Amino acid sequence: MTPFPHLQLSWLATLCIGLIGAMSMAHADAPVFSADHGKAVDGYDVVTYFNSDTPLPGDPMHAVIWKGAVWQFVSRQNREQFEANPRAYAPQYGGYCAFGVSQGMVLETDPMLYRIEGGKLYLIHNKAVWSQWVEDMAGYIAEADTRWPTVLRDD
Repeated sequence: MTPFPHLQLSWLATLCIGLIGAMSMAHADAPVFSADHGKAVDGYDVVTYFNSDTPLPGDPMHAVIWKGAVWQFVSRQNREQFEANPRAYAPQYGGYCAFGVSQGMVLETDPMLYRIEGGKLYLIHNKAVWSQWVEDMAGYIAEADTRWPTVLRDD
Protein backbone atom coordinates (compact mmCIF):
# COMPACT_ATOMS: atom_id res chain seq x y z
CA MET A 1 0.00 0.00 0.00
CA THR A 2 1.30 3.44 -0.86
CA PRO A 3 1.55 6.13 1.81
CA PHE A 4 -0.71 8.51 -0.19
CA PRO A 5 -3.51 6.43 -1.77
CA HIS A 6 -5.73 9.49 -2.16
CA LEU A 7 -3.13 11.05 -4.49
CA GLN A 8 -3.13 8.01 -6.77
CA LEU A 9 -6.92 8.02 -6.89
CA SER A 10 -6.96 11.75 -7.59
CA TRP A 11 -4.38 11.36 -10.37
CA LEU A 12 -6.30 8.43 -11.90
CA ALA A 13 -9.60 10.32 -11.75
CA THR A 14 -8.01 13.36 -13.41
CA LEU A 15 -6.51 11.18 -16.13
CA CYS A 16 -9.85 9.45 -16.80
CA ILE A 17 -11.78 12.72 -16.92
CA GLY A 18 -9.18 14.15 -19.31
CA LEU A 19 -9.37 11.11 -21.58
CA ILE A 20 -13.17 11.17 -21.63
CA GLY A 21 -13.09 14.87 -22.48
CA ALA A 22 -10.52 14.33 -25.23
CA MET A 23 -12.54 11.46 -26.71
CA SER A 24 -15.69 13.57 -26.68
CA MET A 25 -13.91 16.44 -28.37
CA ALA A 26 -12.28 14.12 -30.90
CA HIS A 27 -15.67 12.61 -31.76
CA ALA A 28 -17.27 16.05 -32.00
CA ASP A 29 -14.50 17.25 -34.31
CA ALA A 30 -14.28 14.03 -36.34
CA PRO A 31 -14.93 14.61 -40.01
CA VAL A 32 -18.39 13.44 -40.97
CA PHE A 33 -17.77 13.72 -44.70
CA SER A 34 -16.84 10.76 -46.79
CA ALA A 35 -13.49 11.65 -48.29
CA ASP A 36 -11.78 8.98 -50.35
CA HIS A 37 -8.07 9.86 -50.34
CA GLY A 38 -9.00 13.05 -48.49
CA LYS A 39 -11.22 14.37 -51.31
CA ALA A 40 -14.93 14.93 -50.74
CA VAL A 41 -17.19 13.47 -53.46
CA ASP A 42 -14.17 11.86 -55.13
CA GLY A 43 -12.92 15.33 -56.09
CA TYR A 44 -16.07 16.36 -57.97
CA ASP A 45 -17.13 20.01 -57.81
CA VAL A 46 -20.34 19.96 -55.74
CA VAL A 47 -21.43 23.33 -57.16
CA THR A 48 -21.63 21.77 -60.64
CA TYR A 49 -24.33 19.38 -59.40
CA PHE A 50 -26.53 22.45 -59.09
CA ASN A 51 -25.46 24.61 -62.03
CA SER A 52 -24.38 22.19 -64.81
CA ASP A 53 -26.01 19.45 -66.82
CA THR A 54 -23.60 16.96 -65.28
CA PRO A 55 -21.23 17.00 -62.31
CA LEU A 56 -17.65 17.86 -63.20
CA PRO A 57 -14.37 16.84 -61.55
CA GLY A 58 -12.79 19.70 -59.65
CA ASP A 59 -9.27 21.03 -60.03
CA PRO A 60 -6.84 20.84 -57.10
CA MET A 61 -5.84 24.42 -57.93
CA HIS A 62 -9.32 25.51 -56.76
CA ALA A 63 -9.60 23.56 -53.54
CA VAL A 64 -10.65 24.32 -49.99
CA ILE A 65 -10.65 22.28 -46.79
CA TRP A 66 -14.00 22.15 -45.02
CA LYS A 67 -15.11 19.74 -42.30
CA GLY A 68 -11.90 17.74 -42.57
CA ALA A 69 -12.13 17.05 -46.31
CA VAL A 70 -10.67 18.63 -49.44
CA TRP A 71 -13.35 20.05 -51.74
CA GLN A 72 -12.25 20.71 -55.33
CA PHE A 73 -13.87 23.06 -57.81
CA VAL A 74 -13.67 23.73 -61.53
CA SER A 75 -13.13 27.45 -60.95
CA ARG A 76 -12.38 30.09 -58.35
CA GLN A 77 -15.95 31.31 -58.77
CA ASN A 78 -17.38 27.90 -57.81
CA ARG A 79 -15.02 27.65 -54.85
CA GLU A 80 -16.12 31.08 -53.63
CA GLN A 81 -19.77 30.14 -54.11
CA PHE A 82 -19.21 27.05 -51.96
CA GLU A 83 -17.28 28.98 -49.32
CA ALA A 84 -20.12 31.50 -49.04
CA ASN A 85 -22.59 28.73 -48.09
CA PRO A 86 -21.04 25.22 -47.97
CA ARG A 87 -24.13 23.58 -46.47
CA ALA A 88 -26.14 24.58 -49.55
CA TYR A 89 -23.86 22.48 -51.78
CA ALA A 90 -22.46 19.72 -49.59
CA PRO A 91 -24.18 16.37 -50.06
CA GLN A 92 -26.53 15.14 -47.39
CA TYR A 93 -25.38 12.54 -44.86
CA GLY A 94 -21.74 13.48 -45.21
CA GLY A 95 -21.65 12.32 -48.81
CA TYR A 96 -22.39 8.74 -47.80
CA CYS A 97 -25.08 6.80 -49.63
CA ALA A 98 -28.53 8.19 -48.77
CA PHE A 99 -30.15 4.76 -49.11
CA GLY A 100 -27.43 3.15 -46.98
CA VAL A 101 -27.91 5.70 -44.20
CA SER A 102 -31.67 5.02 -44.29
CA GLN A 103 -30.84 1.35 -43.66
CA GLY A 104 -28.37 2.12 -40.87
CA MET A 105 -25.27 1.54 -43.01
CA VAL A 106 -22.42 3.78 -44.11
CA LEU A 107 -21.66 3.15 -47.79
CA GLU A 108 -19.35 4.99 -50.16
CA THR A 109 -20.95 6.56 -53.22
CA ASP A 110 -20.64 6.89 -56.97
CA PRO A 111 -20.45 10.64 -57.70
CA MET A 112 -22.43 10.08 -60.92
CA LEU A 113 -25.41 8.55 -59.06
CA TYR A 114 -27.13 11.50 -57.48
CA ARG A 115 -30.40 13.35 -57.15
CA ILE A 116 -31.21 16.85 -56.04
CA GLU A 117 -34.43 16.83 -54.04
CA GLY A 118 -35.74 19.88 -52.23
CA GLY A 119 -32.56 21.76 -53.06
CA LYS A 120 -30.38 19.10 -51.39
CA LEU A 121 -27.80 16.80 -52.98
CA TYR A 122 -28.15 13.07 -52.32
CA LEU A 123 -25.53 10.55 -53.45
CA ILE A 124 -26.05 6.81 -53.94
CA HIS A 125 -23.74 3.79 -53.65
CA ASN A 126 -24.33 1.94 -56.94
CA LYS A 127 -26.92 1.25 -59.64
CA ALA A 128 -28.56 -1.63 -57.76
CA VAL A 129 -29.06 0.57 -54.70
CA TRP A 130 -30.23 3.42 -56.95
CA SER A 131 -33.04 1.24 -58.35
CA GLN A 132 -34.36 0.56 -54.87
CA TRP A 133 -33.87 4.12 -53.60
CA VAL A 134 -35.88 5.77 -56.39
CA GLU A 135 -38.90 3.60 -55.54
CA ASP A 136 -39.49 5.63 -52.35
CA MET A 137 -37.00 8.49 -52.12
CA ALA A 138 -39.15 10.53 -49.76
CA GLY A 139 -39.53 7.60 -47.37
CA TYR A 140 -35.84 6.72 -47.47
CA ILE A 141 -34.85 10.36 -46.97
CA ALA A 142 -37.16 10.63 -43.95
CA GLU A 143 -35.65 7.46 -42.47
CA ALA A 144 -32.09 8.60 -43.21
CA ASP A 145 -32.82 11.93 -41.51
CA THR A 146 -33.68 10.05 -38.30
CA ARG A 147 -30.50 7.95 -38.46
CA TRP A 148 -28.01 10.71 -39.29
CA PRO A 149 -25.39 11.21 -37.81
CA THR A 150 -25.74 8.41 -35.24
CA VAL A 151 -25.25 5.87 -38.03
CA LEU A 152 -21.55 6.89 -38.02
CA ARG A 153 -21.19 5.59 -34.47
CA ASP A 154 -23.16 2.43 -35.16
CA ASP A 155 -21.05 1.38 -38.13
